[in-house]
Amino acid sequence: MGGLCPGRGSWGAAVAAMEESTRMGYCIVAGSFVAFQFFFSAVSPQLSLALSRRYCSLNAVKKCEWNSRYRSPRGLRGAGQNPGVLAPTPHPLTPCASRGDPYLVKLNVAITCGYLLYDLLLLLRYWKTLGDSLFVCHHLVALYAYGYVLSRGVLPYFANFRLLSELSTPFVNLRWFFDTVGQPRSSWFVLANGLAMTVVFFLVRIAVIPSYYARVLAWYGTPEYARLGLAVQVAWIVPSLALEVLNLVWMYKIVRGFYRAFCRPRERKAACSHSD
Repeated sequence: MGGLCPGRGSWGAAVAAMEESTRMGYCIVAGSFVAFQFFFSAVSPQLSLALSRRYCSLNAVKKCEWNSRYRSPRGLRGAGQNPGVLAPTPHPLTPCASRGDPYLVKLNVAITCGYLLYDLLLLLRYWKTLGDSLFVCHHLVALYAYGYVLSRGVLPYFANFRLLSELSTPFVNLRWFFDTVGQPRSSWFVLANGLAMTVVFFLVRIAVIPSYYARVLAWYGTPEYARLGLAVQVAWIVPSLALEVLNLVWMYKIVRGFYRAFCRPRERKAACSHSD
C-alpha cells in the first residue's frame, strides 16, 4: 500500500487508518439501515397523512408500497457537494485515488448499502406485493461490489460513478404515485413525468455506458489493475455487466410504457378522425 500511496506514512499507519475507515463505514451502513427503517415505519405514514388525503383510503398493501417508495437513496448528496469524488484521477482504482475526501467516498457508498439492505429485506418480507426478481438481482449485485469499496477502499471513482444512476429514481417513484392517486395517464402531469423519466433514465444509465467502459478499458491490464487481485476484479467487472443488462431491460420497459401512454392514444384519435 505504501507504493500506492506515497507520502502517506508507514505501512502500519496506513493499515490502521484503513481499518478505522472500514469500521466507520460499517457503522454508517448500520445507521443508514436503521434510519431508512425508521422513516418507513414512523415518518412516512405521518407525513403522507399530512400531505395526501388519498393515503387514508389505501389498503394495507398499497400503504406499504407507498411508504417504501417515499424515500430514496441519499448517497448522491455527498457526490453532489464534492465534485472531486467523481473526478477522474491518476489512480481511480486505489484507496488514495480520489481528489475528494476518501471518507466522503465511503460515506456515499455506506449510506447506499444501508438503503439496499433495508430495501432488500423489505422486498423479501412483502414479496407477494412488492417482490421483483430484477430488483433483488440489482441489490445483491450492487452490495457485492460495494462491499469491496467499504472493506478494501478500492474503486472509489467507479463506485460513485454508479451512484449517479439513482438520479432517475425520483421520476420512477413519482410515476407510481400518480397511478396510485388515480391521476389519468393521459394528463400532462403524468406525460411530462414520463418524458422526464425516460430522458433522465437514458442519460444516467444508458448514455454513460461508453464513457464508463472506456475508463475501465483504460485501466485494464495496468499494474494498478493487477494489484486489485482476482476477487476485486470480478466484483468490479461482473456486477457492472450485470447492471447494464438490467438497465437495458428497464430502459426497454420504460420506452414501451411511454410509447403506449403518449403515442398510441394519438394514433387512435387520428385513425378515428380519418374514419369520420
